[in-house]
Amino acid sequence: MNKIKISAVSYTNTKPFIYGIEHSALKEKIDLSLDIPSDCAAKLIHNQVDIGLIPVAAIPFVPNASIISAYCIGSVGAVNSVFIFSKVPVQQIKTLKLDPQSRTSNNLAKVLLKFHFKTSVELITDDNIETDAQVLIGDRTFGRKADFAYAYDMGEEWMKFTGLPFVYAAWVANKEIPQHFIDEFNEALKLGLSYRKELLKELPSHPDIDLADYLLHKLDFDLTDGKKKALDLFLAYIKQL
Repeated sequence: MNKIKISAVSYTNTKPFIYGIEHSALKEKIDLSLDIPSDCAAKLIHNQVDIGLIPVAAIPFVPNASIISAYCIGSVGAVNSVFIFSKVPVQQIKTLKLDPQSRTSNNLAKVLLKFHFKTSVELITDDNIETDAQVLIGDRTFGRKADFAYAYDMGEEWMKFTGLPFVYAAWVANKEIPQHFIDEFNEALKLGLSYRKELLKELPSHPDIDLADYLLHKLDFDLTDGKKKALDLFLAYIKQL
């Protein structure tokens, strides 16, 4: 049997999933690559892998896309790693630098600015251009709050706006995956989540973030009905941008 190719995000928020995969028999049945979110999506879209932990805004671009896991990268309110960092209050933002690593976070920023904060901004992708604010995600946000006058946690702002949790990335397949593999895959992810406290002992310390609070409380990994509702709503808002 050919190994199933999987692309997963390389950030700290995915470490429990990787731990579970690497400590289960599933490890021998897959080819696993660790990538930034945008590359996870690109590999799945171009059929270079069979399953990807991809930013949810990329799902409509994946041929034959189906969410195959009961787990995700999500939050119920503040997530502490998906931000709009700004020099000015949000209503005064005129230029926003997008993050090249995640389609979802960029689109979430656009949705929040337009529909929640009700402000219009110029979107910048050139890293050499100075802007009022920028989107930044993942481990690169650790310790960055002190560098900006304002930090808007997009998980928290989405909750204020909609009353719903949010799902940033989901496990998506681009073809039919055998159910027995999906069951084993979910068990491996569940295993990793159950070992988060032990995993914390193996992670390098970050003086600028409480990793225990982040992995145990800020992140919420269950793909609940509330998160599915939020996903549908988010994708509907993207179509209105």
